[in-house]
Formats: sequence, C-alpha cells, structure tokens
Amino acid sequence: MENLIDTLKAEHQVIVKTLQEVNLLGIGHKAGQEKLLQAKEYLLAHLKKEDKFLYPVLEKKAEKSEEIKELLIRFEDEMLKISQDALDFFKKYKTGCEGFGFAKDYGKLIFSLQNRIRKEEIYLYSEYD
Repeated sequence: MENLIDTLKAEHQVIVKTLQEVNLLGIGHKAGQEKLLQAKEYLLAHLKKEDKFLYPVLEKKAEKSEEIKELLIRFEDEMLKISQDALDFFKKYKTGCEGFGFAKDYGKLIFSLQNRIRKEEIYLYSEYD
C-alpha cells in the first residue's frame, strides 16, 4: 500500500476530529449520535487497515528483533484495552445521553486515543519505515 503511514496518520486526524464534532453537536441530539456512529466506523476501518498492512510488516521485523517484538507485545496489550473501552463507549452512548457521565467518559476516551495515536506515530510507524 502506497504511503501507508501518511494514510494512517490522516485517518488518526479524521477519527479525533469526528469525535470532537460529537462533543460539539451533543450526544443528546440526532446529529451527535450520527457522528458517534461515524467515528466508530472510522476507528474500526482504521484498525482493520493496521491489522492488514502495518502489523504483518512489523511482525516480520520482530522475527529478527527482540526489541520490536517487545514493542509489539506492549502495543497489542494496550490496544486491546483501548479498543474495548472505545467499543463500550460507542455502545453506551449510541442512543444519546447528557451530563457529567458522558463528559467524563468522553474525556477518558479522547485522552486514551490521542495518547495511543501519539505513541503509534512515534514508535510503531517509525519502525515500519
């Protein structure tokens, strides 16, 4: 896949932007709920693309590098937790909600995703290149 890393980075921006739009529109409104569903679809498509194109290359490199192997194990464990948290969030708020609970869960999700994105772009993507 040509320019995989550029594509993945652009998708990161779209995912975060879409989640920010959910917050601006409000999860209690139909438009906010539709944006939330869109964010979920973007995230799942992004993860699928990473699984198909990024990780096989890194796993091949890990066969010759203990350092890369350990990096992948750490990232996989972390991603399992973040993915489950994100799916729980999408399920919980797909029909809306307002108030402090949403704000708290939203903040936690955005922080987790942005932190993960930063680490992927610094560590994983540089290993791919």
